[in-house]
Amino acid sequence: MERFRWIGHADLDAFYASVEQRDEPRYRDRPVVVGALPGHRGVVAAANYAARAFGVRSAMPIAEASRLCPHAVYLRPDMARYAEASREVFRILETISPLVEPVSIDEAYLDLSGLEKLFGPPLEIGRTIKRRILEQTGLTVSVGIGPNRLIAKLGSEHRKPDGLTVIHPGEVAAFLAPMPVANLRGLGRQTAKIFARLGVATVGQLRDMPLEDLERQLGRRAAAGFKRQAMGIASAELSVERNRKSLSRETTFEVDTDDPGFLHGVVGRLAGSVARRARSEALAGTVVTLKIRFRGFETHTRQQRLTVATSDERVISKAAWQLFQHGGLPRRPVRLIGVGLSHWQRSQPIQGELFAHAEAAAPDQRLLRTIDQANDRFGSGALQLGMTQTRLDPKRR
Repeated sequence: MERFRWIGHADLDAFYASVEQRDEPRYRDRPVVVGALPGHRGVVAAANYAARAFGVRSAMPIAEASRLCPHAVYLRPDMARYAEASREVFRILETISPLVEPVSIDEAYLDLSGLEKLFGPPLEIGRTIKRRILEQTGLTVSVGIGPNRLIAKLGSEHRKPDGLTVIHPGEVAAFLAPMPVANLRGLGRQTAKIFARLGVATVGQLRDMPLEDLERQLGRRAAAGFKRQAMGIASAELSVERNRKSLSRETTFEVDTDDPGFLHGVVGRLAGSVARRARSEALAGTVVTLKIRFRGFETHTRQQRLTVATSDERVISKAAWQLFQHGGLPRRPVRLIGVGLSHWQRSQPIQGELFAHAEAAAPDQRLLRTIDQANDRFGSGALQLGMTQTRLDPKRR
């Protein structure tokens, strides 16, 4: 009998909003929007399906969302709580398959090949995933299962929320044919306009179009990529190592500010959040990134490479503030500020340029672990290292 790979894609439904509804019964039958609050600046981070019915979408300005759905419950994100729920879900997925590739906080690929003897056919494996996550976390997940990553991902999107779709290799062409071309990966606005001009609305129409015609419109590389997708051809390989490219935190201010004391405090707070997440994932980074946004959404980024990989907020904060002071940035009031860490080295002790000797590093490692344990127990930011709490509104410091 011919053997092939089975790849699963698990995607939690409206994750942030679902965690809020799970933890607060009053929200369960109402539209829920997580992000900025009405009357404040910022965007929607997540919206449940009841809110989406009114046109609310992720990344939408909160002012627009509140006009579309003024009666929704609007909540600020609680990232510590969402991260814990995510860890629970990934622990469950690892009881199904030893090969799990995290994509983000709320989705992952799984290699399900050869698991039929343990769980039954792919449909039953999908049911097991959904049942275990619901029973153990109270959250729903949409699952797609197919012969490669693309088909699994499209399968999980097919019947959201709380869906389950299994696409066998012989069913791929029929599954893709009626699908809008907008569902394909990497299709931006300009490509969408080209397809519209060509009268290509579905994946089936794209598949039937001669490759030479596509190449004249899109170029050889893009044409070949979309043609492969239209035929259902994609990788079935998973990277079981963490593939996170970077960690970052940012915040938008209620009022643009150029107060150096306030901005320095916010940089420290963001650096602490990034450092704690890095330590929780056993990551240490060598590149610190500062992101600054001014009025009119003018955005600048600056980076500094460290000599030693770190997950220490003091090192990250110091580097980010040096970028702010000496990175050639415009001296204007700041609308948004963000701090990031990337370019990982794994299995490194918690260290940095502040630690000149190994004997000095050990007590600092214990101190950082103690701080992380306190924040896990009492909430993110409950205890910070050499930093004071900083309000996000400079008017109310």
